[in-house]
Parts: sequence; structure tokens; C-alpha cells
Amino acid sequence: MSNNTKNSGRKVITRNRKAHHDYHLEDSYQAGLVLMGSEIKSIRANRISLQDGFVQERDGELWLMGVHIAIYEQGSTFGHSDPLRPRKLLLNKREIAKIITRLRERGYTAVPTQLYLQRGLAKVDIAMAKGKKMYDKRQSIAKRDADRDIARALKDY
Repeated sequence: MSNNTKNSGRKVITRNRKAHHDYHLEDSYQAGLVLMGSEIKSIRANRISLQDGFVQERDGELWLMGVHIAIYEQGSTFGHSDPLRPRKLLLNKREIAKIITRLRERGYTAVPTQLYLQRGLAKVDIAMAKGKKMYDKRQSIAKRDADRDIARALKDY
């Protein structure tokens, strides 16, 4: 068992590293997902991509859009046939209201940052995000490179 699994009961399946590069991430929420059986089997087989995922509001509910869960090959004909289908997010009413309010503000979006299994259930972390400008991205890269150089110098010292 990995160290991550022992401590918190979480098994991280995938992270959205592109979200950290493209957005300033603010508040984070943990949400459950409404999935079909073949989708959870694909997730356990690590056949999922959060890369283009985002959260959208429909009729007072939140839906995860653009997340690709590969079709489960060993599944029957009753499995999911659309890998990009919208999936309903499970949150409490207060959290949903707070997220919807922020989504309606100009410049805010909600993006999935990681998907993991907790006690056998698929959970996704959603972060409220504001898009970065190109110069912000360059600044982040320069800071990361500088931190890496400092770490190398300290290691050699």
C-alpha cells in the first residue's frame, strides 16, 4: 500500500496538472459522482482524463463536463457508450449554492483538480478558478525554475 493510501484512505487515480498551470486555484470542494458500473471499473483501471474537464450548472445542479472516462472493454452492452457524457456531482445544498454564485461571477470557472477513490467511492476535488494570463504562466514557470535551482544548490552545498 502506498503512503498516500495508508494515511487518508484515499487512492489518487488522476490529477489535473494542467489546471495548476492554466488557472489561479482558490476554494476547493470534495464532490461525489453519479457513475455507471462500467465507468467505475474504467476509473479503477486508471482510464480517465480530467484534462478538459469543467463544471457546469443545470437546473440548480452541478454537472461535470468534458471528463473522458474510457469505455470498459470487458463490459456488456449495457455499459456506458459515451466517454464524454455529463456526470452529476453530489454536494450538499449550501456548497452547490456557493459554487453556483461564484460561477455566475465574471471570470470564474470550476475545474476538477483530482479524482480519487475513498472507501471504494469515486470522489473528485473541484476548485474555483480564475484564468491566468500568459505573463502569469511565464512567471509561474520562472518561479518553479528558480526554486529548482535553489534546491540543487542547497543539495550540492
